[in-house]
Amino acid sequence: MRTIQKNALLTLLALVALAAASALAEADVVTDWNITAGDIVVAAKLPPPPAYRVMAVVQTAVYEAVNAVTQRYPSNGVKLNVAPSASVEAAVAAANRAVLSKLIPSQQAAIDNAYQAALAAIPASAGKPEGIAVGEKAAAAVLALRADEGGAALEDFRPRTTAGVYVPTVIPAVPHWPRRTPWIMGSAEQFRPGPPPSLSSSLWARDYNEIKALGAKNSAQRTAEQTAIARFWEATQPTVYFPVVRSVANATGREITQNARLLAVAGQGMDDALIAVFDAKYHYEFWRPVTAIRNGDMDGNDATERDASWVPFIDTPMHPEYPCAHCINSAAIGAVLQAEIGAGPTPRLSTASPTAPGVVRTWTRVEDFVQEVANGRIYDGVHYRTSTEVGSAMGRKIGELAAMKYLRPVN
Repeated sequence: MRTIQKNALLTLLALVALAAASALAEADVVTDWNITAGDIVVAAKLPPPPAYRVMAVVQTAVYEAVNAVTQRYPSNGVKLNVAPSASVEAAVAAANRAVLSKLIPSQQAAIDNAYQAALAAIPASAGKPEGIAVGEKAAAAVLALRADEGGAALEDFRPRTTAGVYVPTVIPAVPHWPRRTPWIMGSAEQFRPGPPPSLSSSLWARDYNEIKALGAKNSAQRTAEQTAIARFWEATQPTVYFPVVRSVANATGREITQNARLLAVAGQGMDDALIAVFDAKYHYEFWRPVTAIRNGDMDGNDATERDASWVPFIDTPMHPEYPCAHCINSAAIGAVLQAEIGAGPTPRLSTASPTAPGVVRTWTRVEDFVQEVANGRIYDGVHYRTSTEVGSAMGRKIGELAAMKYLRPVN
């Protein structure tokens, strides 16, 4: 019990630290609701890929609602009739409520509580009914756009086996994800990379021996700082990534539509990144380090020595290794943020992690954030160096594509 209380206190302190770090920034209703929606998604205990999908739909509906009122940017195809007096605050609240209620009905009480609290803070004469109507229409339009996608289909993964031979009976994560309709990409395989290293290559031996040494549960070569990074990036939910985006959104001088657009582009970029990475994962079905290292005598490479009892620092995710999903997400965000920042100064980026209570990590350069995530998955013992490099390259391309589509300068 004492350990549980200590962890709860450390988590609270981490949240307080993040709040204090952003106290001088200009948070708005869009970023506030981004936090609320993320908390609701976590409370629903959605696994990571579906959680990212929900957040992408939420942030897209929010952007369409806000932009319909402010008319700051050209429409992206969602046409809404808006009263000039419509409340942006009410529109944001209504868009969040409508999407979350549809996609996470198990959290209806929490959704309604947040919605009612938000509406109570808006004066009745401030275009509240008109704003609610805009938010609900934006949500309905975006939900309709995402209704006919393969992600709703039942997964039909078929394990490789021989009749009568036992195989692990846990179904891998989202094998059907590549059948979903992307937001930005033309297809799930648009950025599919080439194959992982040949098992007879020196590159494979390099990757194998690096993670064998640094990614083992009781590694004597992993430093204390590397272990801290590994523990931090064990987290997989979108709530570990959106604070990095909000570090830019909360910078001084930002406008609310600009922030709604940034969060929508980040959400869509990460969701498409996961579609792309799971397409590649299930196309190549490359083995994880725990499998490879315990079978190092079977790869035909004299430079890879078997360790029959090797285990990684964290539990291995239930899906194929290549490429790295964390890396594709962080690099997609990095490319979006770099496009948004442009030649201007980079705000201090920061986030907290539920797997490292009490810790807030910060970066002054986007590329440092992206590289730390990649390194973290090696230290975790779940991804090879090549996989992190390939995943990062894929994510960068997806983020750049998203930025090119949405973050165009407007006269």
